[in-house]
Amino acid sequence: MDTVRCQVSVLLLFVIWSQTADVSVGSPGWWYLAVGPQFSSLAASNAGGQGRRWPLVCSSIPGLVPRQIRYCRKFHEIMPFVADGTKLGIRECQHQFRGRRWNCTTVQGQVSIFGPVLDRGNTSSTPKTPPRAGDSILGPAVNRASREAAFVHAITSAGVAYSVTKACAEGTSPDCGCDNRHKGPPGEGWKWGGCSEDVLFGTKFSRDFVDARIRGRRDGRSAMDRHNNEAGRQSIMKNLQLKCKCHGLSGSCEIKTCWWAQPDFRTVGNVLKDKYDSASEMAVERHREPSGMVDSLYPRYSFFKAPGKDDLIYFENSPNFCEPNNSTGSLGTKGRECNITSHGIDGCQLMCCGRGWNTRTELRTEKCHCQFHWCCYVTCQECQKKHQVHTCK
Repeated sequence: MDTVRCQVSVLLLFVIWSQTADVSVGSPGWWYLAVGPQFSSLAASNAGGQGRRWPLVCSSIPGLVPRQIRYCRKFHEIMPFVADGTKLGIRECQHQFRGRRWNCTTVQGQVSIFGPVLDRGNTSSTPKTPPRAGDSILGPAVNRASREAAFVHAITSAGVAYSVTKACAEGTSPDCGCDNRHKGPPGEGWKWGGCSEDVLFGTKFSRDFVDARIRGRRDGRSAMDRHNNEAGRQSIMKNLQLKCKCHGLSGSCEIKTCWWAQPDFRTVGNVLKDKYDSASEMAVERHREPSGMVDSLYPRYSFFKAPGKDDLIYFENSPNFCEPNNSTGSLGTKGRECNITSHGIDGCQLMCCGRGWNTRTELRTEKCHCQFHWCCYVTCQECQKKHQVHTCK
């Protein structure tokens, strides 16, 4: 009873907090799930008859458009995993860009969790379009269509698909489970078994929920976002792994049962980071159709290979992120640590944009003189070592 009372209290605090949050123009909508209170703690609100409160919760989440609110109410048991997947995508973004001038920083106290870097703002690449439903949250319909935006859309879309698929395989929702649609006959010495993760359900859920805001929109940025969202999901679909378990006396592996599993999410991040580095620059062409004006995207340079559905696309150059700039969302690189021995983007020369760097000495406590004892544990001493730390001026 105390547990249920605590969950209800958290639920009501979340509603009050979300209603008073600063939902500013230019916010990235459903990404807000990643910076609110621990949404996953509300999953048990269905227990003890508390499920009736979910319509209130879904309606109070800033940034969701009506279609997403309806989806939230219908699949409320899955929504905590949507939040988990969003957080997973952002953490992976921060890992992949940890040594770059833009390091996927989130901005505290704003609904636009990445700041103006990914906001929709006036650009020269796309003509202005009239405001549409939902633009009060996401800003003007004209966007900053950079490589960074392409990557974040892809990795967060993949994160939602990944987290939902994993939750289904673990039996956390009556709406989904294991995938019994095995692809192909079994091989020699093994048979289908275990729980194949239903990645088709996870990617469809991600597509229906994540793309809800931009479904049917005809501007260039919406076309770009749809493409990159799908590229993120494809990074999972195209990297599924066949995992097997041996059966037999004394591990003889007389027979193996195998199932399909998602790759480690770090693999997904690595794939999408490669796609970021080779992203295709597009051009926007506006033309009239019987139903109205439509933006089409096509490769800016015809001598390059046209992007596939698993490639990332963009149509606006990124700022250099060297200096703080409120209009671009750049926080600058002043104070960032750099690698004095590297000639890459994480090196002090490039990271500091030619401004130079400061060097200081730090004492760090580390484990040392470790010994293995039979059987079986390890003991270590703690030593203090001097380290040189280099930060950009």
